[in-house]
Amino acid sequence: MKLTAKPTARGVGAGLAAGAALVLASACTGSTADPSGSESAADPVDVVITPGDGATGVRPDVPLTVEADGGKVTDVQVVQEVPGGTASEDAQTGEETGEDGGGDGEGGASEADTVTGTLSDDGATWTSDWNLVPGGDVTVEAVVENAAGEEQEYTAQFSTAAAEQGNALELESNFPTSGDTVGVGMPVIVNFDLPVENKSRVENSMEVVSEEPNEGSWAWLDDQTAVFRPKEYWKPNQKVAVNMRLAGVDAGGGTYGVENHRLEFEVGRDQRTTIDAQSHRMVVERDGEEIKDFPTSVGKANTRAYTTTSGNHLTMEKYANLVMDSSTVGVPVDSPEGYKLDVDYAVRFSNSGEFTHAAPWNGSLGEANLSHGCPNMATSDAKWFYENSYMGDPLEVTGTDRQVEWDNGWSYWELSWEDWLAKSETGEPDTTDDTGTPGSVHGDPQE
Repeated sequence: MKLTAKPTARGVGAGLAAGAALVLASACTGSTADPSGSESAADPVDVVITPGDGATGVRPDVPLTVEADGGKVTDVQVVQEVPGGTASEDAQTGEETGEDGGGDGEGGASEADTVTGTLSDDGATWTSDWNLVPGGDVTVEAVVENAAGEEQEYTAQFSTAAAEQGNALELESNFPTSGDTVGVGMPVIVNFDLPVENKSRVENSMEVVSEEPNEGSWAWLDDQTAVFRPKEYWKPNQKVAVNMRLAGVDAGGGTYGVENHRLEFEVGRDQRTTIDAQSHRMVVERDGEEIKDFPTSVGKANTRAYTTTSGNHLTMEKYANLVMDSSTVGVPVDSPEGYKLDVDYAVRFSNSGEFTHAAPWNGSLGEANLSHGCPNMATSDAKWFYENSYMGDPLEVTGTDRQVEWDNGWSYWELSWEDWLAKSETGEPDTTDDTGTPGSVHGDPQE
């Protein structure tokens, strides 16, 4: 059971101040009172809120608890206030989202900022699910019921440790961004500004929720990049949200997260493209039906650089006009195999320079492979594909002897589910049904 609390502001700042003390004294203790003023026949209830009333310098990654010995916790409200809170800025778009927006663009407190908690089976202990904002003033209001059904409210106020400059884990960028419509293969890519040591705690602080539940997992490409990929492609035409509850998480080495973010995007129609290097055809299917069959010409394969990569790709970005320069793939422009071309309607599907694009100069579309590695198309066909592609649409290439690397672009679907899961620090799959993440986000109170 989760009891929802509503914070009023998000914190801004860096890591915890050096030497900040952890205070775990009880906030308040006592027994329930008879609302009528007469003595209750029920046994008294001892209530302890941790951290305690008046505590200062509390570590934000230590769990907040309400314990009712002899009774049941029926409600908990948590308010976090940060002095001088200002409008937050989305790390990817730079758009202001409002004082409490948390990146959801809707005003009011973001769901990513909401402190929820889990109630023990006997109802006697409530424990917060997420960490608290560094440098904040926290008010806890708990309602406890005794054996006779009488309720009493208890309140505790404390403050979390002040922020230390230079040890702030910030969200540097994310793909997709809020408001995007994406393809069914789209991963969630999160880039941090500092290395993460406690990867499991950071993983568990990022919850992915979809309207159509799926199984997925975070994987770490390096110390600053985490990617969420579902086990199977997303079901089409649904909304997905990512609550990145990074505030207060201990990322290791004295670095703490300082701000929460919420990302909301939509999975569109199910469009998948197959390019066959042997038949020189590019087939597009939408929602299981073939809708286009284009002639194409892929890499001539006289060098590795000019061999189109086979395997499972995703469309990544697109340009109405693009300068293609062979020097970006290690071939000097002034060499016999070099080139520098202006192309139209380019759609990227790898980081090794591969795009579908218009090539009106190629007279062998549908007949031979003569390109420098990019699938060449007629201008009208390339324009259609450009206009009808979402970021994250699956694109599979077959028929060449160069296999795409799983980390070349967004070719994450090259890995089996077992191999992908092995790149998670927790090693546990996550179900996108709003039931929480696989493990704890909290640190050990004795650390």
